[in-house]
Amino acid sequence: MIRISIDAMGGDHGPKVVIPALNKVIERRPDVRFLIFGREEQVAPLLSQHERVAKASSFTHCEIAVRMDDKPSQALRHGRWKSSMWKAIEAVKLGEADVCISAGNTGALMAMAKFCLRTIATIERPAIAAIWPTLRGESVVLDVGATIGADAHQLIDFSILGAAMARALFDLERPTVGLLNVGVEEVKGQEEVKEAGRVLREVGLASLEYRGFVEGDDIGKGTVDVVVTEGFAGNIALKTAEGTARQLAEYLRAAMSRTLMARIGYVFAQGAFARLREKMDVRKSNGGVFLGLNGIVVKSHGGTDDEGFAAAIELGYDMVRNRLLPRIKADLDSFHSRQPAPAQKPADPARNAAQ
Repeated sequence: MIRISIDAMGGDHGPKVVIPALNKVIERRPDVRFLIFGREEQVAPLLSQHERVAKASSFTHCEIAVRMDDKPSQALRHGRWKSSMWKAIEAVKLGEADVCISAGNTGALMAMAKFCLRTIATIERPAIAAIWPTLRGESVVLDVGATIGADAHQLIDFSILGAAMARALFDLERPTVGLLNVGVEEVKGQEEVKEAGRVLREVGLASLEYRGFVEGDDIGKGTVDVVVTEGFAGNIALKTAEGTARQLAEYLRAAMSRTLMARIGYVFAQGAFARLREKMDVRKSNGGVFLGLNGIVVKSHGGTDDEGFAAAIELGYDMVRNRLLPRIKADLDSFHSRQPAPAQKPADPARNAAQ
């Protein structure tokens, strides 16, 4: 049984999307149990309409719902202990749930998750990892917004975290990893990126295969299984890809309705267009996984529908079922065991004489 805690108040639509999404998940994943946190006056009527969800869930009333425009510090200060977001995360910390899902305020969710769950001992800052559709299938891309700016050590951490996620999701023994850069040549890019590449190349980890630098167009090509960057560039890349997908969809829709012959052609090509829509459906890849914490938290897009929120839940389900956290900790231990011990400072003769 996979136990999933749900912040029912998160997102643009709250329980109206969340509860129907839970019903879809139960149909596909009957071995789940939900711990739902939210305002009773909004959640209870919906649970009464979805009997299967009610039977597979426990519900806890929460007085506070974190708003989408709340500042992270404000949400943390006023939302701790009583908000549906905090309670959903806390259920993971207390061992009552295996994973937390929320469509709420990203900054608030990350702040609360870091405060409640803490980062894994050797991780300085967490990352948000997204599933990216590619010409070869799917890739993991991180960070897409948690850490703005990253040094070499953090980029190495992200590589290890992303590779562990790719192994868990894609059943790969040794995922390929690339660092996003302005060119594939080793002399190009920021010093932090070049230093991270040097370490990954020299250390030779068994958990991943470092392929060097990759460029922006390599993300969609699926050149590597894991693309690593810092959160500023990663978030821009993600939003650009989402906008481009919507732009292409509008272009196709306009082209297919422009003339009579185009409309007739659309009738004959309906099957192909249906497959294209499915490939470009951002709901299928909904859900960003917070990596580097002592627990699994998945952030759903705030404006998604019930199918998109269900996809985020199923992503969290897969992370638990495939033992993401144990994989991450084992990979980090392996990396740090290969690192040379820090050099000890020479003794100070004057200080020893004084003692």
